[in-house]
Amino acid sequence: MLVRGLAHEIKNPLGGLRGAAQLLDLELHDPELKEYTQIIIAESDRLQGLMDKMLGPNKLPNKSMLNIHEVLERVRQLVQAEYSGNLTINNDYDPSIPDIYADKDQLIQAILNIARNAMQAMEGKGEIMFKTRIHRQLNVGRKRYKLAVKCDIINNGPGIDADMMSQIFYPMITGRAEGTGLGLSIAQALINQHNGLIECNSEPGNTVFSIFLPMEAK
Repeated sequence: MLVRGLAHEIKNPLGGLRGAAQLLDLELHDPELKEYTQIIIAESDRLQGLMDKMLGPNKLPNKSMLNIHEVLERVRQLVQAEYSGNLTINNDYDPSIPDIYADKDQLIQAILNIARNAMQAMEGKGEIMFKTRIHRQLNVGRKRYKLAVKCDIINNGPGIDADMMSQIFYPMITGRAEGTGLGLSIAQALINQHNGLIECNSEPGNTVFSIFLPMEAK
């Protein structure tokens, strides 16, 4: 909540900064001076995108009946298009899992964020396994669900440091110098909007992110 509040406070003056730079750019005729205003505008846009990510999902899920395996196969296609080299993505699906009521785009984004994290940790080399099963008796907060879909994203990368495990779903927590630490935070927020949750267990050679999605009626 603190990070989201900070992002809100930054967005307002950031918009004013960009607007002022645009007005100044119109008044300038020296190409060298206009280059500076273009830098201000470009950096303002970049920070605006970062603030939007920090704020997380800003719309309610657009739910419909869907097949979880179609979502996973779409993520597989996206990951394979982004990463070439020694990357293998396998699956272990339970074909008996019925359709679930969910937002397809949000599920794709959540699972893609987790898969991307895995690929970055493995530096594009290794194996990812998508596994689905029916899970019985899921507790989310104070609510209990009789049935849920359990979707595991498993990788054989180096694992997550033990001292980071309790913080990985917090914004701005990352093990990479170039990372923003927002991918898992956004994934958790998207799954929370479906009344689900994400759990993680990790050791060298075996990291498992488990997504639990209650099987709710329409």
